Amino acid sequence: MYVIQLILTLLICLTSISSVFFSFRSRRTKNMLQRGLLAARTNICMGLLLILIAVFQMTMFTGSTLRVIIGAILLALGVFNLFAGLRNHGHFNRLLAHEGAK
Repeated sequence: MYVIQLILTLLICLTSISSVFFSFRSRRTKNMLQRGLLAARTNICMGLLLILIAVFQMTMFTGSTLRVIIGAILLALGVFNLFAGLRNHGHFNRLLAHEGAK
């Protein structure tokens, strides 16, 4: 149980740092296609972060009703962010590849 908690904590820290990193990079870039790609990566990291927090919340503590509801909300938000980020990442990747082929 301690090993799982340690792994989840490390993954939460890693995805949090990645999310902040991609967010800063996306705000500082001038190219709009690159900005969209980095924003999509931010969404992917944020989705993974929310999913990991929900898993941590639901598995590491006793299951009260409020804790389960909050965990389910975080899980739903995380899945939505992950899906939107993956979809946008694919879209901006195709646009960048098309722009590079010109």
